[in-house]
Amino acid sequence: MIIADDSTARSAVSRVRYLEPTQDSGRALVMRRIPGEVVMLNLLRYREVADYSTCPELAPGTPISGAAAFQRYIEHTLPFLRESGGDLLFLGAGGPFLIGPKAEHWDLAMLVRQNSVDSFLAFASNTGYLAGLGHRTAALEDSRLLPLRPMVLP
Repeated sequence: MIIADDSTARSAVSRVRYLEPTQDSGRALVMRRIPGEVVMLNLLRYREVADYSTCPELAPGTPISGAAAFQRYIEHTLPFLRESGGDLLFLGAGGPFLIGPKAEHWDLAMLVRQNSVDSFLAFASNTGYLAGLGHRTAALEDSRLLPLRPMVLP
Protein backbone atom coordinates (compact mmCIF):
# COMPACT_ATOMS: atom_id res chain seq x y z
CA MET A 1 0.00 0.00 0.00
CA ILE A 2 1.29 3.47 -0.90
CA ILE A 3 0.34 6.41 1.29
CA ALA A 4 0.88 9.91 -0.02
CA ASP A 5 1.93 12.54 2.48
CA ASP A 6 -0.21 15.66 2.82
CA SER A 7 2.05 17.78 0.58
CA THR A 8 1.74 15.25 -2.28
CA ALA A 9 -2.03 15.24 -1.93
CA ARG A 10 -2.13 19.07 -1.92
CA SER A 11 0.07 19.19 -5.01
CA ALA A 12 -2.19 16.77 -6.91
CA VAL A 13 -5.33 18.66 -5.89
CA SER A 14 -3.88 22.08 -6.73
CA ARG A 15 -3.32 21.07 -10.36
CA VAL A 16 -7.04 20.57 -10.93
CA ARG A 17 -8.75 23.83 -11.82
CA TYR A 18 -12.46 24.52 -11.96
CA LEU A 19 -13.45 27.55 -14.00
CA GLU A 20 -16.64 26.54 -15.81
CA PRO A 21 -19.56 24.22 -15.09
CA THR A 22 -19.65 20.89 -16.89
CA GLN A 23 -22.64 19.57 -18.77
CA ASP A 24 -23.13 17.01 -15.97
CA SER A 25 -23.01 19.62 -13.21
CA GLY A 26 -25.50 21.81 -15.09
CA ARG A 27 -27.84 18.85 -15.52
CA ALA A 28 -27.49 18.02 -11.81
CA LEU A 29 -28.45 21.60 -10.89
CA VAL A 30 -31.61 21.40 -12.99
CA MET A 31 -32.43 17.94 -11.61
CA ARG A 32 -32.28 19.27 -8.02
CA ARG A 33 -35.53 21.09 -8.84
CA ILE A 34 -34.77 23.86 -6.37
CA PRO A 35 -38.06 25.71 -5.80
CA GLY A 36 -37.82 29.49 -5.84
CA GLU A 37 -34.74 31.46 -4.95
CA VAL A 38 -31.22 30.09 -5.29
CA VAL A 39 -28.05 31.63 -3.84
CA MET A 40 -24.72 30.89 -5.49
CA LEU A 41 -21.70 30.67 -3.18
CA ASN A 42 -18.59 31.55 -5.20
CA LEU A 43 -15.06 30.94 -3.92
CA LEU A 44 -12.51 32.57 -6.19
CA ARG A 45 -8.72 32.50 -6.51
CA TYR A 46 -7.13 35.15 -8.70
CA ARG A 47 -4.24 34.81 -11.10
CA GLU A 48 -1.35 37.09 -10.19
CA VAL A 49 -1.53 38.58 -13.70
CA ALA A 50 -4.73 38.28 -15.74
CA ASP A 51 -4.46 35.98 -18.75
CA TYR A 52 -6.45 37.33 -21.69
CA SER A 53 -5.05 34.81 -24.20
CA THR A 54 -8.50 33.26 -24.82
CA CYS A 55 -10.18 36.65 -25.29
CA PRO A 56 -7.62 39.18 -26.57
CA GLU A 57 -10.41 41.53 -27.68
CA LEU A 58 -11.12 42.25 -23.98
CA ALA A 59 -7.47 42.68 -22.95
CA PRO A 60 -6.45 46.09 -21.63
CA GLY A 61 -3.49 47.91 -23.20
CA THR A 62 -1.15 46.92 -20.37
CA PRO A 63 -1.14 43.83 -18.10
CA ILE A 64 -3.42 43.94 -15.05
CA SER A 65 -3.84 41.75 -12.00
CA GLY A 66 -6.40 38.99 -11.74
CA ALA A 67 -8.18 41.09 -9.10
CA ALA A 68 -8.43 44.04 -11.50
CA ALA A 69 -9.74 41.78 -14.28
CA PHE A 70 -12.36 40.38 -11.92
CA GLN A 71 -13.46 43.90 -11.03
CA ARG A 72 -14.01 44.49 -14.75
CA TYR A 73 -16.08 41.28 -14.84
CA ILE A 74 -18.26 42.47 -11.94
CA GLU A 75 -18.80 45.91 -13.53
CA HIS A 76 -19.79 44.24 -16.81
CA THR A 77 -22.00 41.61 -15.17
CA LEU A 78 -24.06 43.54 -12.61
CA PRO A 79 -26.50 45.16 -15.08
CA PHE A 80 -27.27 41.77 -16.69
CA LEU A 81 -27.57 40.08 -13.31
CA ARG A 82 -29.99 42.69 -11.99
CA GLU A 83 -31.97 42.73 -15.24
CA SER A 84 -32.51 38.96 -14.83
CA GLY A 85 -33.91 39.42 -11.31
CA GLY A 86 -30.70 38.57 -9.47
CA ASP A 87 -28.35 40.57 -7.30
CA LEU A 88 -24.97 40.50 -5.63
CA LEU A 89 -25.62 39.91 -1.92
CA PHE A 90 -22.09 39.79 -0.56
CA LEU A 91 -18.53 40.30 -1.73
CA GLY A 92 -15.73 39.67 0.74
CA ALA A 93 -11.96 39.33 0.77
CA GLY A 94 -10.84 35.83 1.66
CA GLY A 95 -7.68 34.32 3.09
CA PRO A 96 -6.69 31.14 4.90
CA PHE A 97 -9.36 28.91 6.42
CA LEU A 98 -10.15 28.87 10.12
CA ILE A 99 -11.33 25.29 9.58
CA GLY A 100 -9.94 23.65 6.47
CA PRO A 101 -6.73 22.77 4.66
CA LYS A 102 -3.82 25.05 5.58
CA ALA A 103 -2.53 25.15 2.01
CA GLU A 104 -5.89 26.13 0.53
CA HIS A 105 -6.94 29.76 0.28
CA TRP A 106 -9.52 31.79 -1.62
CA ASP A 107 -9.07 35.45 -2.47
CA LEU A 108 -12.75 36.32 -2.70
CA ALA A 109 -16.08 34.96 -1.53
CA MET A 110 -19.22 36.07 -3.31
CA LEU A 111 -22.91 35.37 -2.77
CA VAL A 112 -25.20 35.91 -5.75
CA ARG A 113 -29.00 35.58 -5.48
CA GLN A 114 -31.25 34.59 -8.34
CA ASN A 115 -35.06 34.33 -8.30
CA SER A 116 -34.89 30.77 -9.60
CA VAL A 117 -32.67 28.25 -11.32
CA ASP A 118 -34.45 29.14 -14.58
CA SER A 119 -33.60 32.84 -14.19
CA PHE A 120 -29.99 31.87 -13.38
CA LEU A 121 -29.79 29.78 -16.56
CA ALA A 122 -31.33 32.62 -18.61
CA PHE A 123 -28.79 35.06 -17.15
CA ALA A 124 -25.88 32.66 -17.77
CA SER A 125 -26.84 32.29 -21.44
CA ASN A 126 -27.51 36.01 -22.12
CA THR A 127 -25.33 37.06 -25.08
CA GLY A 128 -24.63 40.47 -23.56
CA TYR A 129 -23.38 38.85 -20.35
CA LEU A 130 -21.36 36.27 -22.28
CA ALA A 131 -19.57 39.05 -24.19
CA GLY A 132 -17.72 40.01 -20.97
CA LEU A 133 -17.24 36.54 -19.49
CA GLY A 134 -13.64 36.58 -20.71
CA HIS A 135 -12.76 38.99 -17.88
CA ARG A 136 -13.70 36.24 -15.39
CA THR A 137 -11.70 33.63 -17.28
CA ALA A 138 -8.69 35.95 -17.48
CA ALA A 139 -8.92 36.80 -13.78
CA LEU A 140 -9.23 33.40 -12.16
CA GLU A 141 -6.75 30.69 -11.33
CA ASP A 142 -9.46 28.52 -9.75
CA SER A 143 -13.03 28.73 -8.47
CA ARG A 144 -15.87 26.86 -6.82
CA LEU A 145 -19.58 27.51 -7.32
CA LEU A 146 -22.08 25.98 -4.91
CA PRO A 147 -25.81 26.52 -5.54
CA LEU A 148 -27.61 26.91 -2.20
CA ARG A 149 -31.29 26.48 -1.46
CA PRO A 150 -32.51 28.85 1.26
CA MET A 151 -33.88 27.13 4.35
CA VAL A 152 -36.53 28.41 6.74
CA LEU A 153 -35.15 29.15 10.18
CA PRO A 154 -37.01 27.72 13.20
